[in-house]
Amino acid sequence: MFDVPVLTGSPARLATSAWEIRVADEGQTRAYRELRREVFVDEQGLFDAHDRDDIDDDPRTVVLVAMTPTGEVLGGVRLAPATPRDIGWWTGSRLAVRRGARHAGGIGSELVRAACREAVQRGVVRFEATVQERNEPLFTHLGWQRWGRTVVAGAPHVRMRWPIDRFAALVAATKLPLGDVLSGIRDDHPEGLGGPGWVGDDGALVAGTDVVVATDAILPALIDKDPEWAGWCGVLVNVNDLSAMGATPVGLMDAVSAPTASAVRRIVSGLRSAAVAWGVPILGGHTQWGGASALSVTAVGRTRHPVPGGGGRPGQPLGLTLDLHGRWRRGFEGRQWDSTSTRSGDELRHLAGLVPEHRPAAAKDVSMAGIVGTAAMLAEASGAGARIDVSEIPAPEGIAFGDWLTCFPGFGMVTAGTASMASPLASSAGIGELTTGSGVVLRWPDGVETTVVDAGATGLGEA
Repeated sequence: MFDVPVLTGSPARLATSAWEIRVADEGQTRAYRELRREVFVDEQGLFDAHDRDDIDDDPRTVVLVAMTPTGEVLGGVRLAPATPRDIGWWTGSRLAVRRGARHAGGIGSELVRAACREAVQRGVVRFEATVQERNEPLFTHLGWQRWGRTVVAGAPHVRMRWPIDRFAALVAATKLPLGDVLSGIRDDHPEGLGGPGWVGDDGALVAGTDVVVATDAILPALIDKDPEWAGWCGVLVNVNDLSAMGATPVGLMDAVSAPTASAVRRIVSGLRSAAVAWGVPILGGHTQWGGASALSVTAVGRTRHPVPGGGGRPGQPLGLTLDLHGRWRRGFEGRQWDSTSTRSGDELRHLAGLVPEHRPAAAKDVSMAGIVGTAAMLAEASGAGARIDVSEIPAPEGIAFGDWLTCFPGFGMVTAGTASMASPLASSAGIGELTTGSGVVLRWPDGVETTVVDAGATGLGEA
């Protein structure tokens, strides 16, 4: 809990420049704990002898302190994961300011703001505190929202939550404009945007055939920063799109542009490496230099049993299958997980065959919208909402959970109707269910549910 002391004491004020907030080292943490004893034991009488608890012994706990240039700790606060496995749910607690510094330019408020920034930087997606009732106005002023009441040590407290819109913001930036941008195409032709039952899919099933076609473009910024990786990803994302529809790739076409022939050669090198790894021929395309960087790849696949992205129904289990092998791609930490470049061709083809083998009711590969955003797209296309149990989501150890939920994971499939797809190379689990309504709700281990995507992710509506 954030135990904020009453802001009374000496009227003297210190300039804000007389102190700064930093992550505490071992000695500063000891000084912070002594300050807590002075405030919560000696001054407020909330505890008998000390206020230490299990959070102090958790090595993941982060302490922020307000320090003077001479090293005096004027105040501090701590934040830590709320669960044994860090799933992005953290709490802030033990906010304390030295009696003589409570008019020193708003130390308490700045510590709270710093804790919020620190939480977001560490990939936290649910950040809360239990505060004394008399301090609710302070937190409300800082943007916190009340969501409950409780009693601690016989004193009334308020449960407060710092709003983090990471998922909604990502969906809005990457997917939400699609409905408006593509409006009308659905009505131009009976097969527009895939036709009834297939709107919003990762690829397009050619009517009357077993052929599936998928196309993706790579962002110019990625091409300029890492041309070989851009070429690799051009194949990777298209193979994933075909796989999500239950198809096996049979050929690739590409369009490549770069300022110089040397730059084009690097992009093509990445394309060739990936095509060989997945065993798919590059059939042809268009290549030029002397212009801006650009790369788009079209993949052709075949399937007798196509899997729609919008084939789910309320009540069906929601599954997630991820390759946790690998690491962050250098230069794209927190955004792109490279699980594929160190896999063998046989391993890559095995993973690409999971959806065709298991044939779930619906499937979508985890894309730029991340795990939560992709689940929102599958639910929208299925005319449903989604409830996700956060603690059931597989993740690599030692990475920020919020980053994992919003990154491109290399290989990841969200499915409906099939809780898991067994594989020796991937982690697969049931992570919730499709529901009536719309949007995505996260369900936490304490039973609390938080809405993170209010409605449809793309605006394209039901498939």
